[in-house]
Amino acid sequence: MEREFINPPGIFKHPHFTRVVSVKGPMKILFIAGQTPSDEDYNCVAPGDYLAQYRKVMENLDVQMKAAGATWDDVVYRRMFVLDVDAFIKALSDPGNPRYFNPDQPPPSTLIGVTRLSNPQFLVEIDLVAVINE
Repeated sequence: MEREFINPPGIFKHPHFTRVVSVKGPMKILFIAGQTPSDEDYNCVAPGDYLAQYRKVMENLDVQMKAAGATWDDVVYRRMFVLDVDAFIKALSDPGNPRYFNPDQPPPSTLIGVTRLSNPQFLVEIDLVAVINE
C-alpha cells in the first residue's frame, strides 16, 4: 500500500494538517465513529476541561485503533467537533499535550464548532478514517 501526502503549490501549507492524502494498493479502510470524552458507562470525563476531554477522546480512539490493528500513523482523515473553537485551540497549544500524529505528515483534518454534542457536558468529539495494509 502506498500513501502520498500532498500540499499543492498555491494553497497555504497548514502546520497541523495535510491538504490531501492519496492511498492506493491492497488495504483495509477503518471508519471510526465519533468518540466522546466518556468512560465505559458513557459518563462524561472531566466536565468543563477541554484538554482533559481531548486527552480522553484520544485515549479512547487509541484503544479502538489498536483493536482494529491500526496506529496513529494509519490515520488518513480526522474530523473534530467542539463547542468552543477558541477554547479548544488554546487547550491544544498546551506544551505538555502528547503528539499523536507525525508533524511532517499529519492527516487532513476538519474542525467544526457545534452548539451541542450527544451529552451536554461533552466539549469534544472526534472521528477518524484510517487505512491499513490488507
